[in-house]
Amino acid sequence: MKTRQVTELGLLLALSLVLAYLESLLPVMVAVPGVKLGLANIITMLVLYLRGGKPAFFFMVLRVAMAGFLFSGISGIIYSFAGGSCCIAVMCLTKRLSFFSVAGVSITGALAHNMGQILVAWFVMKNAHILYYFPVLAISGMLSGIVIGIVSGAVIRRWQKGFPDENR
Repeated sequence: MKTRQVTELGLLLALSLVLAYLESLLPVMVAVPGVKLGLANIITMLVLYLRGGKPAFFFMVLRVAMAGFLFSGISGIIYSFAGGSCCIAVMCLTKRLSFFSVAGVSITGALAHNMGQILVAWFVMKNAHILYYFPVLAISGMLSGIVIGIVSGAVIRRWQKGFPDENR
């Protein structure tokens, strides 16, 4: 990795942690546990579209670890890593398909994230009834995926216009 890319990823990581912290300060607007907007995912989408899948996965691992140690603890890290891994894998696949917009990629990523987390919960709790919670998470995931996808698309376009890179 070049110095510019390391610096860029470091700054984006710091920005994503600030967004995660700001989101933790927002009052919970929904009475459903586990539902959140996922503002830091805007930055993950930016890394995915600017640098590709491997850097986005590496970025997600760093973000999950750091945000977990700062805000949620080891259980938060485990759930976020499971969700994030599923999310990045699915987003890398759907990004390759031309009929998916940035918002479409974001929605599929949000759904995969929820599925990864619910599967970990099923494994930890050893209770299949937790799977009944998936439709609730799927609806919230689609809604947040739309919002994050629209914002991410705008950020990606502005970034590419403001910071042209010959290697892209």
